[in-house]
Amino acid sequence: MRKRHTHCGYSLLELIMTLGLLTIVLTLGVPSFGNIIVNQRLMSQTNALFHAVHLARKESVVRRRVVSLCPTFDGDTCASGSDWSGGWMMFVNLDRDWPAVRDQNEPVLKRYQTSGSVRIMANRRSFSLRSTALRATNGTVIFCDPAGRGTARALIISYTGRPRVAYKNGRGKGYKCAD
Repeated sequence: MRKRHTHCGYSLLELIMTLGLLTIVLTLGVPSFGNIIVNQRLMSQTNALFHAVHLARKESVVRRRVVSLCPTFDGDTCASGSDWSGGWMMFVNLDRDWPAVRDQNEPVLKRYQTSGSVRIMANRRSFSLRSTALRATNGTVIFCDPAGRGTARALIISYTGRPRVAYKNGRGKGYKCAD
């Protein structure tokens, strides 16, 4: 009886077809995967500030004091501009100054440092949340990718201190990075 020899391996044609198919799949998939990563970063930073606003509201009620959020680059002092890309801090604003500036005797409740890959711009230098009588500071914080790859979004903080996320402005247009 004769033994039959089988070949283990791939022919040149099979190898070329496999590599061609793999190239097509990667060409289509890699750019969309990059957009997923960018949108995830934007969502992560938006959620962090969203939860910081909720925590500041809660702390203002518990402490019966004004609690403020402001942008910071060093974690101890409020930045003077409206660029929140470096991070923010939450502190008890004992002297109720406006715009909020942290003094030495005012305790810091929380610090948050961003990854730096997301641009965060606000129309306020700080947000102050009050427990009773007076309203909170309203405003809008825009989160966007500097390269324009992800979907920009805004965190809108109402007079009562409630945040909400929006993808379109009042005119129905998408948010853009400010120059």
